[in-house]
Amino acid sequence: VQLVESGGGSVQAGGSLRLSCAASGYADSRKCMGWFRQAPGKEREGVAIIVTGDGITNYADSVKGRFTISQDNAKNTVYLQMESLKPEDTAMYYCAAGGRIGVGYCYIFRGFGYWGQGTQVTVSS
Repeated sequence: VQLVESGGGSVQAGGSLRLSCAASGYADSRKCMGWFRQAPGKEREGVAIIVTGDGITNYADSVKGRFTISQDNAKNTVYLQMESLKPEDTAMYYCAAGGRIGVGYCYIFRGFGYWGQGTQVTVSS
């Protein structure tokens, strides 16, 4: 399984970015994929997950109403649309896949086995 992120960059506060995660070698039509982030000196945190095929989503409280995770099954790609960005959103963003589907698992950002290399998002004030 290979996950390749793209779309990071630098924006001013209030701006928008869209991250993409293209998955290869992962043929399951129904799978849990997610976005995580890690800022310098902080632990990695879950941002959003989606169960592809079902469309079930979940978000961290800090991004609800601002970020949207979506899927394109034909392209085996997941997106993270980020609006109203804040300086505290600055982090390396990672795509993840392979989480066991369920309330106690990927829905709460646990159990992901595959990770991308990350893409940097920097929001300036």
